[in-house]
Amino acid sequence: MIHEEMVDFITALPRVGGLVGLDLGTKTIGIAVSDGLRQVATPLTVIKRKKFTLDAEALLAIVTERGLTGIVLGLPRNMDGSEGPRAQSTRAFARNLTRLTELPIGYWDERLSTVAAERALLEGDTSRKRRAEVIDQVAAGYILQGALDRLRHLA
Repeated sequence: MIHEEMVDFITALPRVGGLVGLDLGTKTIGIAVSDGLRQVATPLTVIKRKKFTLDAEALLAIVTERGLTGIVLGLPRNMDGSEGPRAQSTRAFARNLTRLTELPIGYWDERLSTVAAERALLEGDTSRKRRAEVIDQVAAGYILQGALDRLRHLA
């Protein structure tokens, strides 16, 4: 089930269990995971997008392997808060994913997450090549950490 608000999302989650955070791009999906107590988000990997069924299969394999209990999708809103084509694409991905899993899905406003990830990688003196390889999973980490912090205040 898809939850627009974090308040609804937290009520659908079990009390403990890790979450997966996703930064959906047109070419890749950045993936981050949390610990079971939902304190810390850790960038994990990037899935190179092919088609929805293959992308979902790869994602759900990670979810199953790690015993994750919920999915946080970064929702790319415009700076004025409106939603454009990328947000609609994210919502379509979520709708399609609900046909394949019973896990609760929540949205997190991802405005500027990629900018923050890029800044952190630059501050860490990461090479341009390495930044290109990890930017999406680091952005997913920012998305998931923001959601975890919010969930902690709601609990």
